[in-house]
Amino acid sequence: MQFGIFTVSDITEDPTTGTTPSEAERIQATLEIARHAEEVGLDVFALGEHHNPPFWSSSPTTTLAYVAAQTERLILSTATTLITTNDPVKIAEDYAMLQHVSGGRADLMLGRGNTGPVYPWFGKDIRQGLPLAVESYNLLHRLWREDVVDWEGQFRTPLQGFTSTPRPLDGVPPFVWHGSIRTPEIAEQAAYYGDGFFANNIFWPKEHYQRLITLYRQRFAHYGHGTPEQAIVGLGGQVFMRASSQDAVREFRPYFDNAPVYGHGPSLEDFSEMTPLTVGSPQQVIDRYAAMRETFGDYQRQLFLIDHAGLPLKTVLEQLDILGGEVVPVLRKELQQNRPAETPDAPTHENLVAATYGDQAPRRAVPGANRGDNLVGESPYQDAAPKAGSAVPVGAAFGLGGSSRKDA
Repeated sequence: MQFGIFTVSDITEDPTTGTTPSEAERIQATLEIARHAEEVGLDVFALGEHHNPPFWSSSPTTTLAYVAAQTERLILSTATTLITTNDPVKIAEDYAMLQHVSGGRADLMLGRGNTGPVYPWFGKDIRQGLPLAVESYNLLHRLWREDVVDWEGQFRTPLQGFTSTPRPLDGVPPFVWHGSIRTPEIAEQAAYYGDGFFANNIFWPKEHYQRLITLYRQRFAHYGHGTPEQAIVGLGGQVFMRASSQDAVREFRPYFDNAPVYGHGPSLEDFSEMTPLTVGSPQQVIDRYAAMRETFGDYQRQLFLIDHAGLPLKTVLEQLDILGGEVVPVLRKELQQNRPAETPDAPTHENLVAATYGDQAPRRAVPGANRGDNLVGESPYQDAAPKAGSAVPVGAAFGLGGSSRKDA
């Protein structure tokens, strides 16, 4: 399994001091948090995407590329990349580039987002959120797998003879997680493509996410990608820890009570009962999260939210020390015990390359001379990539059109 942290990039007042960090201070703090995540032995750092105050992360790839240069083994991901309001062509280019500059330490989580006004800001209609997600990912999926794409859809201008550059590192696209809080259609989409499904279960009771994950597993098997147990599942969660549960609750309560994402709703105790929020000792966190597979089955990725609600940097770094030093090592052992042999490992670039090529050398995309003939030619790359496109039949589940000179 992979363990890591994710941030939603909120800039929130610290209720114990009455101070709010500037954007510059919060950005630099997040970079330090990411570096420290690697230092304490975590596997993944994931960054959200927002385009409005009080959030700062409008350009995840820029930030993650910087973190890649500051780290050696940390996997850089998103939580979430907006598939509805970003152009899929730009997503294809940006995340393939992040793959290259990070040496393959990059994947991404796609989602629709939860800020309604972002749609008109980017010229989209929120009422078309689901069709946008379906169509945009269909195009993104092809752009990473076909050297030359002809495409026509409902929500963007057509493409003729288009090549997305750079090509994915080693000819293997970044692994995609489809993230959802509430939407079964996104679980269906993840299953259709054989991608990962990330249930960000930080707000609702476990029974809700259990239904989503069960649907995803069943449909993953339906589409022929493997057994339900071989589906790739990730979970979110949030924790706050001190040596004693009383100290943890006393310290975290003012942050919970005043943070916009939590405050003025259920009590800390009620919210902790209903959701995976665990405020207590390291052992309480271990017990709570070791039991997740009893509800959701064996899974591949666990991410924790620890830097929200106005918590100061010093406190977040202390939480990382506890997570990496006391909690995750035990969870690794607990969740590995009695893990079925057929349960897949968490996806990495290395194991995706091995699954694609076996003992053969991976692709090294070398373009030919630019003759401007993409509109009528085949692949502009010297290795003459096969004409066959994606193994996924275009439109079989979602009724999508889109023409291609290549079989889909």
